[in-house]
Amino acid sequence: MPSDQPEYEKKQLTADLQRIILERICFLDYKPGDQLKEAELAAEFGVSRTPVRDAIGRISHLGLIESRNGVGTVVIRLSDQEIADIYEMRLQLAPLIGDANPIDIDDTHLERAESLLSEAIELENTIESRKYVRLNHKLNQLIADLIGNGILRSFWLQTYWQAASTWHQVAENAGNEVGRALVEELTDLKAALEQRDLQAVGYIQRIHIGYGYARIKAHIFKQQHSPQTAGAAV
Repeated sequence: MPSDQPEYEKKQLTADLQRIILERICFLDYKPGDQLKEAELAAEFGVSRTPVRDAIGRISHLGLIESRNGVGTVVIRLSDQEIADIYEMRLQLAPLIGDANPIDIDDTHLERAESLLSEAIELENTIESRKYVRLNHKLNQLIADLIGNGILRSFWLQTYWQAASTWHQVAENAGNEVGRALVEELTDLKAALEQRDLQAVGYIQRIHIGYGYARIKAHIFKQQHSPQTAGAAV
């Protein structure tokens, strides 16, 4: 109905702003300690402060920002333990994709996977961290669209964005390694979709989530806790 359109547009605007702010956090355009100022964001996007406030409110539960008295909303860094907990949760959620209210895989899902695989192959040997992260966003949206259970989808998206906050750094440090890994993941996913095997999709995700966490430990945690890095931070 026409009367519903403004409400829909409002929700879509909030979702778009949320995605843009999250991407900027992932790309370290907003670094830990940076303020998110509602007035400046509203002016930048040419909107009122209300959708900006709503978008920031949606992001706050992810643990990537926090409100500080006398300061405002500030970007924060997830701790090693928080990242470990997020990956443990993602490992547990992935196999449920094929069990909790499974949907029917159709040709559009396969076509999207094939398109993403083509993009990943082009990126494989000339890795660009922003393109890599954006390609992961598209892949995750495809996985989310394969999840029939609404609660599972909500948890999946929440833990995805928490995990994604680390991937720009991983891509910067690991280089072509992450490009090759993404091609392997999409190749496996395409094969599962061709067989219309949603359980296989879940287990493929579990395997590659495990690989992703191993890269975080190797390329972020190890670097952060090296004597040279620790000394420079003092």
